[in-house]
Parts: sequence; C-alpha cells; structure tokens
Amino acid sequence: MSKKKLYSFQSEIKQLLNLMINSLYSNKEIFLRELISNSSDSIDKLRFYYVSKGGVVNDISYFIRINIDKRNSFITLSDNGIGMSKDEVINNLGTIAKSGTKEFFKKLNLVSKSKDSNIVGQFGVGFYSSFMVSDNVKVITRSIDELNEKNAVLWESDGLGKYSVCKTVKSYVGTDVILHIKDDCKDYLNESTICDVILKYSNHINIPIELKTYDKDKKVYFWKKINKSDSLWIKDKFTISSKDYIDFYKSITNNLGNPLIWSHNKVEGKYDYISLLYIPDTSPWDIWNREDYKNGIKLYVRKVFVMNDVKKLLPYYLRFTQGIIDASDIPLNVSREFLQDDIFLKKLKLSITKRILKMLDILSRDKVKYNCFWKQFGFVFKEGLAEDQVNKHNISLLLRFNSTRFDNFDDFVSLEDYLLSMKPGQDKIFYLTSDNYVVAKNSPHLEVYNNKKIEVLLLCDKIDEWVMTYLLDFKGIQFSSVTKNVDFSNYLSLDKSKVITSSDVKFDVLVNRIKSVLVNLVKDVKISNRLEKFPVILTTDSHDMSTQMVKLLIAAGKNVPKIKYLFEINVNHSLIKYINSVNDDKLFNKWIFYIYYQALLIESGNLENPVAFINIVNDLFVSLVISS
Repeated sequence: MSKKKLYSFQSEIKQLLNLMINSLYSNKEIFLRELISNSSDSIDKLRFYYVSKGGVVNDISYFIRINIDKRNSFITLSDNGIGMSKDEVINNLGTIAKSGTKEFFKKLNLVSKSKDSNIVGQFGVGFYSSFMVSDNVKVITRSIDELNEKNAVLWESDGLGKYSVCKTVKSYVGTDVILHIKDDCKDYLNESTICDVILKYSNHINIPIELKTYDKDKKVYFWKKINKSDSLWIKDKFTISSKDYIDFYKSITNNLGNPLIWSHNKVEGKYDYISLLYIPDTSPWDIWNREDYKNGIKLYVRKVFVMNDVKKLLPYYLRFTQGIIDASDIPLNVSREFLQDDIFLKKLKLSITKRILKMLDILSRDKVKYNCFWKQFGFVFKEGLAEDQVNKHNISLLLRFNSTRFDNFDDFVSLEDYLLSMKPGQDKIFYLTSDNYVVAKNSPHLEVYNNKKIEVLLLCDKIDEWVMTYLLDFKGIQFSSVTKNVDFSNYLSLDKSKVITSSDVKFDVLVNRIKSVLVNLVKDVKISNRLEKFPVILTTDSHDMSTQMVKLLIAAGKNVPKIKYLFEINVNHSLIKYINSVNDDKLFNKWIFYIYYQALLIESGNLENPVAFINIVNDLFVSLVISS
C-alpha cells in the first residue's frame, strides 16, 4: 500500500456530510438502497462498455455482495462493475456535480421528514448517506482500464472534512465499500434487517444481490441471493401480477406511493422495443423546471442500461411519466451521451406519446384517480397545447378545469362536460383567468354570468393565460374571456329595455366628470350592465393584453407597458349614486380615485402605491364623519 495523501472535501460536501452525520434523515435505511443503486449502475456501465466494443455481455456473472462482520461492526458491499481510477475517485467522491447541489441545500428546509427517504436519490448524493450509519467509510476500487492489480485505489474518510487516497491491491475489477457501523445503528448488522431493506427498495435490481450467510448444518459460508433480479418488462404481461408491477415501479422510482396507471407493451416491426410506462400519484418538487428536470424514463438496449432522462424520447409536457423502454437495436456512441439514430427516436417518441395519452384517456374514466393526476400534473400537461400540435385535440379532451358549476376547488369539468351545460343560443366557452381559485370564484366579472346561470371556467394556474393563446376553440366553439369588454347582451338574454348605455343623457355628465379625473389612467369610461353588487369594474378591449398575461410576462423578466383599462361603472349602485350627487370637485375626485383603486386592486391583486390609496380612504372617512 502506498503512502496516503490527504484531501479536503468540496465545501458543499462538508455541509452535506454535517447534515448527514447529524441525522437530517429519519429513515437511515436508505443508505443501503443508494449503495446498491451505485453498484448496479457500475455494472450497467461495464455491460455497456463491452457492448460498445463488440464484446459479449452474458458470459460474465455479475454480482452485488454484502458481507456483515457483526463482531467488528463492519458491512462490506462489493460489486464487479466498471470500477474507478484515482482521478474518478477524487472527482466522484470528493465533489458533487453542480446538477442539483444548490437546489438540494435550498430545498432541505422545505421538505418534511416524512418524505426524506426520497430526497437523497433525487440529488445524486446517495453515496454520502453512508455516513448516516457509519463513522468511517473505505472504498477500494479497481478500474476496468487498470491491468495491474497493485494499482487499485483506496479512498477513506470519517466524514469530518477530509479524506485520504492511496494505492492498494485488488484482485478483480470492481468496487468494495466498507462501512464501520456506528453504535446507535447496530441493527443494520442483523441479516434480517438487511434482507428487509433489500426487498423493500432493491428487489427488482437486475443483478443478483447476495448476502454472505452461514449454513449451520454444513458449517460453511455461502452467498445467498436475496432479490428477484429479473427484468420484469421482458416477461409476458399476462404472467405479471398487479403487485409485481407496483413493486417494480417502487424499485425503479424510489417513490413510496402507488402508480395511478401503467401500460406494458411489446412492439414488433422494423424497430422492436418494449415499453413499461407508469403515471405516478405524486409530483416531485422540481417538475416546474423544464430545463433541468430529469424525466423518469430509463432506456435499455437488449436489457443493458444506457441512460436516464432521454429527452429525445419524451415531450416536456409528459415529463412526469416514469418507466422503462428497452429497444432491441439502437446505434450508440461509446460515451452513451447521445443516441445516433434520430429517425428511430422520432418515431419512438411519437409512439410513446400516443401511448401515454391513451393511458390518460383510460385513467380519465376513473374520476377520483384522474382528479389526483390533474391536481399533481395538470399544470405541466397543459404545456402540451403549445408544444404538441399533432396531438392538440387529444390533449384538449384530457384538460380539466375548475368551474362556477361547483363550490369546491377539488371538482373539475372537462370541455365536453362544459358543452353539455351550455345554454340555448350560447356560442362561446366563457373562462376567467386569475391568480388563485378564491380570487376567481369571487370575481365581479362573474356576476352577470352567475345570475344567468351560465357556466364559466376558472383558470387559476400561472401559465393559464399563456395556454389559452393556443386554445382558441374546442369543436368549433370559440373561447371568450369574461374580463374582456364585449357585447354580451344577445347571448345573455338581457332585458334590452333595462340596458343603459354611455350615451344615455341622464348619465352623460357623470361619465364626462369621471373621464376628466381618470384621463391619464384609463382608456375609456363606460356604463356597465354586467354589475349588481359591485360599483365598478375594470375590463380590457378584446385585442388588448390581459392582466394575467402582463403578470406572466413581468414574471418572465419582460418589459411590458401598463394596461389602460376600460372603467365600467354601475350607475344603479348606491355608492355611484352618492358620488354622482357630490358637487365639490376635490371630494368628487377623491371618490373617483377611491373606486378606481378599489377596482384595480380587485383586478390585479396589488397596487403600485398602496399608501396613496390608504390616504384617500382615510380622507373620505374623515369627510363622512364631519358631514354627519
């Protein structure tokens, strides 16, 4: 063994190890899941190494072996995978790749301990979970490229800030991870505990996981296989139980919940492939991140793992899908960084997309499960309206919306449901976009529609205004925003004898006085026939940008001009009648600014100068008290 050389961990590693060692995670058993996963990946890489060089894979007996030394408190996990060189050891065990490190620390305080068993795997820091149960970790590894058994690498650390690296001897290619178990984690030195953890998390790893076991009768040690180690997806689906499918889903995703639905298919033709796809019941925290989020599709070629997160195989709006795709023949480059047959990938993507949409169509027939899907992934799925023009109609059939039909945020309607509820003569699908459900449900824009019992869809996700620019009609019926200034008298069957217009002589003076006050703030002042309870409302012209679109663009860092609204007044409201009777111009102006800011607050949810609004309110209260 050569002389040990000391190194310091990357600063992020130090933070991470401190958190690990101080038991940030209540479910410590995941350390074994993570180490087994790393060993499995190492063997997959070695398989691919041979495939890429034209070698034979099946002649090698791969293994992941666990040896428990209860007397000395050691657990050793060994594999005969691809191994690591000295540089790889330092890069892999002394640093964290930037993918996820900052997000990991950013999200730690936002995740409850009930979910902590999933956190490690999501951020690629699984190896360091070893320090939750051990006070010293050794890694002995020999790379496939190293011919001399004396040039293997020994990495060692107590997790307190430094690690050492030196040469050592290892007779075969692969990696041994040796853990010295802490006094308060001795339960993991029991065979039964280790077997339970393996069956819980790693039962379907496609490599034998063996535990060194003593045969009392023969008085010898032997390697006892613990897991099933089968490629479930290559089996005949009629021989697989629902429990097997669910267990396999949990093993490949590390999700604790059950899938909402799955689809297992074998396709034969010019290109042969097998797909096993799942729709989860829970959304990961980072699914909003289109650029960095990794989808859950694992690509295999003839049972050899190639890569995760194959973006060419799945459109972004279906990135919540989990599963396996095993193709019989795809040209691959040696680095596995990209696939070379774009024609096949394009066809495969189209096929997989249709398969997932069909799964969702089947799922939609179960209202409870589909509502669960929509609450978890609806905001992502809606992106498909912009992204996938080929399947736009099928996507629109699967959309769900809150609606004025219900008083519950958890109830949804489809567009087909909406068409069935339309009133005779109604030629529009009405909708309202807003910041949240409560604001939408109480919007003054809904008054006249509620009175006429005309259903309005309530769109409360941030991207909804953008989405609606791609959904102009459904089955030939156009969408219409209730916040736009349109002539709705015909299809709302209003009593035309009661309709008041801005040209009505009785209110001509009032309208002009208001215009003179708000001349630089609004586009026009009009008399409204849509209000009863509210004195005023702000609307936009049909071709002007909406409030929600402006918010969306500002959030995206765009510079947008201020909206000049149409200021609609309800002349039958008692407050407007009172204001109309005010002769003092200064007092009249304050009342107009008051109702304008009030309408602006309702419409946009905030004011640029709330202090000015409060001062106006206070002045008006004082004037009312004095006058009384």
